Amino acid sequence: MQPVAPNDPPPDHALAQRVLREHVASVYDTYRTSTLTHMAFVVVFGAIIYSQLKNPNLLFWLAGLLMVDVYVFFTPRWNPSRPARESAYWARKISRMVTLVSMVTAVVPWLIVPYDNLPMTSLLMAVVVGSCSRAAQSLWPLKAALFGYTLPMSLGLLTALAWQGDGLHLFLAAAGAAYLLLTLRAGIGQHKLLTESLMLRFENEALAARLGEQIAATERASEEKTRFLGAASHDLRQPLHAIALFGAALENELRGRPESRNAERLMRAVNALGASLDTMLDVSRLDAGVITPVPQPVQLDALFLPLNHTFAARAEQKQLQLRVRASGLWVHSDPQLLHRMLSNLMDNALKYTARGGVTVTARERGDAVWIEVRDSGIGIAPEQSGRIFEEFYQINNPGRDRSRGLGIGLSIVQRLSLLLRHPVQMRSRLGRGTHFRVVVPAVSAAERAVAGVPAPAAMTGATTEKRSSPAPVLPSRVLLLDDELEIREAMTGLLRSHAIDAHAVADEAGAAAALRQAIGERRPFDLLLCDYRLADGADGLDAGLRLSQGQGGSAGVPLLLITGETSPDRLQRVRESRVPVLFKPVVAASLLQAMAELVTAKQPLRPDA
Repeated sequence: MQPVAPNDPPPDHALAQRVLREHVASVYDTYRTSTLTHMAFVVVFGAIIYSQLKNPNLLFWLAGLLMVDVYVFFTPRWNPSRPARESAYWARKISRMVTLVSMVTAVVPWLIVPYDNLPMTSLLMAVVVGSCSRAAQSLWPLKAALFGYTLPMSLGLLTALAWQGDGLHLFLAAAGAAYLLLTLRAGIGQHKLLTESLMLRFENEALAARLGEQIAATERASEEKTRFLGAASHDLRQPLHAIALFGAALENELRGRPESRNAERLMRAVNALGASLDTMLDVSRLDAGVITPVPQPVQLDALFLPLNHTFAARAEQKQLQLRVRASGLWVHSDPQLLHRMLSNLMDNALKYTARGGVTVTARERGDAVWIEVRDSGIGIAPEQSGRIFEEFYQINNPGRDRSRGLGIGLSIVQRLSLLLRHPVQMRSRLGRGTHFRVVVPAVSAAERAVAGVPAPAAMTGATTEKRSSPAPVLPSRVLLLDDELEIREAMTGLLRSHAIDAHAVADEAGAAAALRQAIGERRPFDLLLCDYRLADGADGLDAGLRLSQGQGGSAGVPLLLITGETSPDRLQRVRESRVPVLFKPVVAASLLQAMAELVTAKQPLRPDA
């Protein structure tokens, strides 16, 4: 809640002012019409009474009441532009004016009742009762105005009737008094009901406003967290990218020598840190909506096979039993994204299982398939079950043991579950283990026959196939655009160690000049490598597109973008550009493979982002 400034009214007083303002607005809403109607009615009523009684005093009374009505009509009155703090003044003013009208009206019973003219007395009572009824309907938002208008004229009538002393007049006075009390009681009740409803309305509005502020604050905190993680990830990826490039070049140079073991250890450490950053990148990519699933018939046995190969050695190292059972079932899903979901679930199960084992099964249930990952690990307490899908949340890891990862795996599972529309269910018993179930649409035999899709093992094992394929044809000359000296030196060193003529520049102007010079020498570049974020806020994607499309005076050259960005909006922009992209720290094998594919195709690849 925001603190109250010294000059601001306290919340209760401010609420009361708003309520009073609504009351004043309600009364003044019919101000002009009511005054004109009253003036016309006074003229008609006065003419009727005077024609019957011929009392000259009635003319003086009529003139006085009309003068009061004219004053009320032309006096300054409230309008919606008036501030709320003036509401009390306008409430008092209109109460005084209607009281004045009522006091002048209270004289007329003493001019009519003494004539003992029953028809005129009855007309007078009808007029007074009607006026009180109208006042109860239009003035009850302001109690002072309600009492000020009804009491003087009613008391004038009642006293005039009682003064006559006979039974008829006393009866009429008693009936009038009873009606007055009932009218005032009803008016007070309506006033109370309106006040309470207005206070409830304004309190709800204030609550909604505070809730909106809290939601906005939460959204700002989330955006700031995303920006912080993006900036931190980018700043960490930059030096790690340089280390990875230098390490890859060193590993290549030391291959076959005893010192190569240290280079291999260095690259294992770099790859482990890079994997952690890639996990954070996966979260950003999912949040950015840049991953689009491609559902198709998937053979689960072909999907389970690489998962078994991936985790078998780890399970054996921990002396755990890993059972991945064949089922012969097919499902409708994106094979790569489903593979990632199951991989994260199996990884999580092995992390938190010290003895026993992990079992992965698939069972058909109606038009769905239940893929279940069971472990005999530490289990999850009921009070923690609602938090396991939160980012960076880990059970029983206050020391942030690095071997247990970052605590993002299940968060990615939840995001993929929403993206693929594969519900994830969880049951766990503390100390007995955990059971995760992924519900995936089944594919019937008829649908498989129509689709004729081969097993997706090639998709999940694509990396293995590429490594075992013939050596790719690498580009002869590469132009690198990067504003950081260390990156330029590391990248050129790595490329030259693979017999690639690499030329590095720091800005777009230098790149355009290098492209023009290469054309003049008839030694054009085969590929342009460009960093996304350049010096002084320059956009590497825009610069790379201009250069690759020949706007720098060249004939155009294939573009490969390299970035350490993780912010969702920038990832979405890269995806929409359809420019091939690699994320820092870049693994040397992935870089060489991407370069070979791009040069061979001579056209943009489908972006990895």
